[in-house]
Amino acid sequence: MNTKINYRPEIDGLRAISVFAVIFYHSESKIFGKDFFTGGFFGVDIFFVISGYLITSLILKELALTNRFSLSNFYERRVRRIIPALLTVIIFSLPFAWIYLLPINFVDFSKSILFTLGFGSNYYFYFADIVYNAQDSLSKPFLHTWSLSVEEQYYLFFPILLLFIFKYLKKFLTFFLIIGLFASLFFAHVNAENNPSLIFYSIHSRMWELLCGSVLAYLEIKKYRSYKKGLNEVFTIIGLALIFYSFIFLNDKILHPSFISLIPIIGVSLIIWFANIKDYSTKLMSSKIFVETGLISYSLYLWHFPIFSFAKISGFTEGHLLKKLLLIILTIIVSRISYLFIEKKFRNKKIISTKKMIFSILGTSFIIVIFNFLVIKNEGFNKRLPEILREDSGLEYSWKLLKNSDGDICWKRFDDHCVFNPNGKKDVFILGDSHIGSISPNLKQRLVEENYRINILLFPGCLYIPGFDKVNTNDTVDEFCNSNNLTKIKNTLMRSEESIIILGGRLPLYLSTKYFDNQEGGIERRIRGGDFGYFRSKSNLNLKEGFKKSILDLLKNNHKIVMVYPIPEVGWHVPNKIYANWMNRIFSDNHKKIITTDYQLFKNRNKESFELLDSIIHVNLYRVFPHEIFCNNKIKGRCITHDDKFIYYSDSDHPSKISSKLINDLILKEIRKIEQ
Repeated sequence: MNTKINYRPEIDGLRAISVFAVIFYHSESKIFGKDFFTGGFFGVDIFFVISGYLITSLILKELALTNRFSLSNFYERRVRRIIPALLTVIIFSLPFAWIYLLPINFVDFSKSILFTLGFGSNYYFYFADIVYNAQDSLSKPFLHTWSLSVEEQYYLFFPILLLFIFKYLKKFLTFFLIIGLFASLFFAHVNAENNPSLIFYSIHSRMWELLCGSVLAYLEIKKYRSYKKGLNEVFTIIGLALIFYSFIFLNDKILHPSFISLIPIIGVSLIIWFANIKDYSTKLMSSKIFVETGLISYSLYLWHFPIFSFAKISGFTEGHLLKKLLLIILTIIVSRISYLFIEKKFRNKKIISTKKMIFSILGTSFIIVIFNFLVIKNEGFNKRLPEILREDSGLEYSWKLLKNSDGDICWKRFDDHCVFNPNGKKDVFILGDSHIGSISPNLKQRLVEENYRINILLFPGCLYIPGFDKVNTNDTVDEFCNSNNLTKIKNTLMRSEESIIILGGRLPLYLSTKYFDNQEGGIERRIRGGDFGYFRSKSNLNLKEGFKKSILDLLKNNHKIVMVYPIPEVGWHVPNKIYANWMNRIFSDNHKKIITTDYQLFKNRNKESFELLDSIIHVNLYRVFPHEIFCNNKIKGRCITHDDKFIYYSDSDHPSKISSKLINDLILKEIRKIEQ
């Protein structure tokens, strides 16, 4: 008895469209300065609907024809379909990780691999606080496996639940599918603003997309699907229009997944339901080029991200559209080979038996696990690096190292902030964003040695400006950086008298709302488009007036303030660029050159910030100028990022351990003036 579902070539065509939307999105390829696939990430959502449809169709058809379903056969098919190709990509990625990843990135890479093998990389990336397609996304070569983990979790539990409902609650099957769909959708929408990262990665908030495909499969099995000439064509075209609208006109600033995600989901649902080979649009999606591409879509998805990731880390793709197109061509070639020699062979029991499959998967997995455990144990094998990179070599945000006696991190705490040396002679508040946070571990230690009572008030990406809300790029108020929380900080400071406050932050970013472009190829893009968001007042004050007032209020309360002026931004991730230059030393002598930026550009970028800070006049205000350490000093007209011995940045704008000590020397000098 044939329990296979009917092959629909247009679905492979839909896969082809989706996977290339994802590839163009991750490549960030601009044509005539325009990025045409800002919503290309919706290709993954379309894959979820297709997966839900195909898997449910397979299960329900077998149940309808035989009244039973083999879970062992189902899971074997899933393993044959997913695991061999995934392991192949991992194996081929290991040497590139060894060559191109800095130690902390290498350790993170190894952890992500282990969680990928355990079908849990989506939650690993969530708890690692990785923002999808943020500046450092492509430094995570297996970030894209979050979606595989979502599907694997669905494959693991959904068939069991479906079998149970089919056996004991069959007449309620439609009810359970629809209720599950809407419950997941509402969960995603309601929580998208408050916890966007969890909603993005979680199976709970993605399940509705898979269940959407499941509902379509169930209705089709019940023979509700029919063909009406003309009507089917119209709805298929509308479906395609909704999908391409999502790819081109939406972007990753929106809340996603949420109700707005219904646009592409409705689009793919219309195509699955109404597409018919008699219609022109379906024939187009069923054409050979679409179908052949769709057949290798899984390999395309697996290979494209690590290829682009390692290319970006190595510096290969900086500013070159042609190189990105070459990488896309390489991805297609490698994926075709992977499909023919890995996917097809492992899916065929006649070629690779179940026993051979199990032994090959277990053997390969064992090698991968042992290798990555060794990477983690040896902290990324930093001895493979040049001497300059061995200490400050990665994205180790030092403010996260500050923890209280209970082991809880000290940042983003508004009520119960961390206090060190509680019996010290005087209160010192370290107040600011991640720039101040980066210098705080060393500063805290040195102030404790001088018997001060240290209070940590750190809020990455947040300016101290009570009465203002930070509005993110999706027009939502930030859950941490908002008027309520900042007012709590103000109240804490006002309850203390005659304290020392060390205050600063990335003021040029907050005033301009734009990330830094060094105009020499280094463009910092933490969020696609380069926008940061903005601060919105609860009153009639503008940002400058509000900031000035917030500082003067503290000064009037007899606090002494050490104002740390802006730290020069770089644009490039300095350790990565130094390492990439060193790795490419055979082809270029860039590794011999110090990476610098233009001092005049720094002055232009910070003109507004300096004018604002200079306008705050008070006898209790002391000033520290970090740029004097880096700019127009060792090299005339340039700001340095490292020398022969030390790197001064841990990424593109945060000071490293050594530069933190240099900045803190200036701060301590001002504190000694205060105490005279």
